[in-house]
Amino acid sequence: MALESLSTLDADFADPVLATQAVFRTALAALAEPGTVHVLPLHVPAIGALAPGTVGLCRVLVDGDTPLWLDDAAESERALSYLSFHCGMRRMANPASAAFAIVADAAACPPLSSFAIGTAEYPDRSTTIVLQVSEIGTAGAVRLSGPGVEHTRRFAAAPLSPDFWRQAQANHALYPLGVDIFFVAGRRLAALPRSTRLEV
Repeated sequence: MALESLSTLDADFADPVLATQAVFRTALAALAEPGTVHVLPLHVPAIGALAPGTVGLCRVLVDGDTPLWLDDAAESERALSYLSFHCGMRRMANPASAAFAIVADAAACPPLSSFAIGTAEYPDRSTTIVLQVSEIGTAGAVRLSGPGVEHTRRFAAAPLSPDFWRQAQANHALYPLGVDIFFVAGRRLAALPRSTRLEV
């Protein structure tokens, strides 16, 4: 795709400072209140296989210094062109080498243990995963607790692999190591930080 064509899809980032701040505040709010659903404040279009929420997160969290991994479902020519042009994509072949990962087929997500979990000295050197799903909501069989959750909060996302929540429990057990997860459904997003406890 020509760079001019890519730019026409970017009207909401015509003022990049304000747009970036708006998306970043939304992402921080989602992380601060695990399991709550937030709506991207910009009408960013889907780009190939990337949902609008994923596009917005990439614009604020991915740059040329961010090792990025994509699953096969996320790899469309249009998406790759967009990420290369706007984010300076530094693409990784191995999810364990990625600081940011896009999983367009959440039901076929690799095991969470295959991503970087950080180290004792640098727990922040872990992967932030974006899982694209069809549905997210606050009425589900998973009960969340911990920082940012008053008492408990229910959460649901679909489709996911049958043992995803078991993997998420194991991920929390690694805290302060472990991955952080954003669930994206269109323009809607929610977060599951590694600090969040889960009951299934």
